[in-house]
Amino acid sequence: MKYCPEGSLTGTALNSRYLSSPETLAEAMENGIILESRVTLCNSSHDLIVEFPCAEGVIPREEGAVGISDGKTRDIALISRVNKPVCFKVKKLSTSPDGRLHAVLSRRDAQLDCLRNYIRQLSPGDIINACVTHLEQFGAFVDIGCGIPSLIPIDAISVSRIAHPSDRFFCGQFIRAVVRSRDNDRVFLTHKELLGSWEENASIFNAGETVPGIVRSVEEYGVFVELTPNLAGLAEIRDDVAPGQHVSVYIKAIIPDKMKVKLIIVDKCAPREPDRSMRYFISSDHISYWQYSTDGSGKFSGTDFR
Repeated sequence: MKYCPEGSLTGTALNSRYLSSPETLAEAMENGIILESRVTLCNSSHDLIVEFPCAEGVIPREEGAVGISDGKTRDIALISRVNKPVCFKVKKLSTSPDGRLHAVLSRRDAQLDCLRNYIRQLSPGDIINACVTHLEQFGAFVDIGCGIPSLIPIDAISVSRIAHPSDRFFCGQFIRAVVRSRDNDRVFLTHKELLGSWEENASIFNAGETVPGIVRSVEEYGVFVELTPNLAGLAEIRDDVAPGQHVSVYIKAIIPDKMKVKLIIVDKCAPREPDRSMRYFISSDHISYWQYSTDGSGKFSGTDFR
């Protein structure tokens, strides 16, 4: 069984089939199938109400998430699910006097399954699917399966420094991430390793080209301009640019041995919609070792997951 971030099953043919009739719901209950649907209401008792074509479902508060019953998880984890998809297992089916089918559901049971059969099997270097749930100054919170949260610290999002995770991610975005370490049920993630080495990113560009960039910092000795999330170059100082400014830059030189890209700012540009797509340079499901620096640079920058 594959355990996915919430939102992955909505609209799939198999999930729609199980939600379509009392018979298929009973089949899902008998076989312990994890399903998914949208929460329409969190009532005053913090029960989650979930509706689907053939029934009305309720996730009682204590079944809303692992840790709710013992206070380790706060009720905001339930309130914040309104109008969003949640996963669950069907625990009980009953019919009311008016013939309406009622389903008692458990998101907690789905999460416990995910913890036992997926999260606790993860090792450093495993590359997993995740969905961005909310952003804070210090990092991006993500769902790594059945609503189980983890954090990507801001300095692990990309090599190029950003002021806020929203410079790179948006809520609801499906991404990939690398397991940096695990402490029982807590998983610690990183992301920058998937965005390529210095050499891989530099190979996209050629000296003499003029390309778009984003100013990331202005120093006394020059202006750092991001060309890709894992590659920035240094431009000559200008007093009329600031961090976050979109610019066009002329690539004066690319020097692999020094890991330097020399730039000249050609012009400032109007703000444009950021490119939220992620170009990942690793397609496998595991990475043991990642080297960002070039062999001739005389210094090592990278991550050893072994």
